[in-house]
Amino acid sequence: MEQLIIFVVLLFLGYSFGRYAEKRHYRSILEREELLLTLPTTSRKKIGDDCRKVGQCELVNGSMVVSVDYFKRILAKLRNFFGGNVQSYETLVDRARREAVLRMKESCPDADMIINLRLETSSITKGKKNQVGSVEVLAYGTAIYFLD
Repeated sequence: MEQLIIFVVLLFLGYSFGRYAEKRHYRSILEREELLLTLPTTSRKKIGDDCRKVGQCELVNGSMVVSVDYFKRILAKLRNFFGGNVQSYETLVDRARREAVLRMKESCPDADMIINLRLETSSITKGKKNQVGSVEVLAYGTAIYFLD
């Protein structure tokens, strides 16, 4: 009985701290997205109708690796068994994607715009059963600097 109580307490603590860290990360993402809102980013390959001359272009990127915690893995296994959206992984990938785009934008704060935004994802497996251990998202694009 004592072992069961310890397991439940550890399970509760892990879940609580994980939720707290996730909410804190989302708050950070929202604040930084608001600050970088003035840097337009598009997946289009061309600048568009802008008549200004381009002074410089450079490849910019940002990446994020997020670990899949034990509790999300348990919830995902249950969801796979019963079917439906794996919401625990959806939030994980959403955070990684948004963080990667923010890191890309933060790498070129003086750019006028970023074009040709692309996102790549990959999973990092671990263990004998090749379980997903982490998810990496890479955001890359072309930073455009116009002449004044």
